[in-house]
Amino acid sequence: MRFYHETSSQRSARVENFVAAGKPDCNLLIVGCGMIGREHMRVATLLGRARVHGVFDPESESVRQAAAEFAGYSSDKLVVYPDLRSAVDDPAIDAIFVCTPNFTHFEILQQIKHTGKPLFIEKPMATRLEDARSMLLLAEEYPSFIQLGMQYRFKSQYVEAFHEIKQNSSLGAIKTIAMSEFRPPFLNKVKQWNKFNAFSGGTLVEKCCHYFDLINLMAETRIDSVYALSGQAVNFIDFSYEGKVSDIHDHAFVVMQFAGGISASFTLNMFSRELYEELSVTGEHGRLLASEYSSFSPGSRSRAEIMVEVDGHPAYRGKEVTYPAPIEASGHHGATFFEHEAFLDQFDNKPHDSASCEQGMWAILVASAAQQSAATGQVISVKDFAAEQGINDVLSW
Repeated sequence: MRFYHETSSQRSARVENFVAAGKPDCNLLIVGCGMIGREHMRVATLLGRARVHGVFDPESESVRQAAAEFAGYSSDKLVVYPDLRSAVDDPAIDAIFVCTPNFTHFEILQQIKHTGKPLFIEKPMATRLEDARSMLLLAEEYPSFIQLGMQYRFKSQYVEAFHEIKQNSSLGAIKTIAMSEFRPPFLNKVKQWNKFNAFSGGTLVEKCCHYFDLINLMAETRIDSVYALSGQAVNFIDFSYEGKVSDIHDHAFVVMQFAGGISASFTLNMFSRELYEELSVTGEHGRLLASEYSSFSPGSRSRAEIMVEVDGHPAYRGKEVTYPAPIEASGHHGATFFEHEAFLDQFDNKPHDSASCEQGMWAILVASAAQQSAATGQVISVKDFAAEQGINDVLSW
């Protein structure tokens, strides 16, 4: 792992007065022009190491919005492709970003894998574990690289937390890990796909794979068992679309046991007014708390903080670690900016800190096991669950 080689303060210092320089040497195709696709277009242009050459999306309104926004911050011509095949086969395209709804990721990969071009696939990698297994096997043979969109590992408070714990060993041996997210409900998406488990993969897969990725990386060992409670208490109870009633869960409590004795938990609440994330890690020497306060209100800034309760530590009473305003505002509080930086580093054969398909697989495995636990009321052995799903052959325990 490399994503803690810098502190968030060091990252902030080198982008404090960031101005894109030089000529981009990578032409991007954005497949999917919804909210996250448009964010990737903005961030790629801001970073300036790649150029958004073209887009494809079967939804004409999404394309219209993307083109209008793009014209507002770039003077480059944007190619709008009539179909996916002509887009991915265009020799002008150097790399492809797949930013479509969750349930389409696997199908689209089948249609573009022949290109052998570098790929970025938004999280979660798939909505079904059997599809994730196929993707992992493909990644092992693929002539280029496949990066997954686990951008939360690039958030400033988590960059700082991992640097403190893994690089500086500030806490000594880790004993417990606790993460939580409190936030408003799912936003509107095209055809409201994120309100249904069949299309999203379920809340813990769709939204929370980020957090399971971070917990897995922090534990640095394999998970043994999961127990979870989740449900639909407030959000979208009376919501339906095209005759289908929403079944997406809006809260969860997940308890995890890892090999080697590390215990972990995750709490989700999606009917809060504002956004608050927290990571609390305890070790032999004390506790680290990383947090982020944010809002979906236009014009508001997030505030990221870290506190290291270890005797004599300079951050014992806490310190702010928010990225500089232009970077923080670019997408996911600056995380997408550094995610793109990692993608271009990998494109240029430089060391990188991006998420692999294997890491993405473990994140949705934990999430899927948690959803199985919530559905059955049982403690789930993750290894047994993986065997039942037919995916143990691609996992190293």
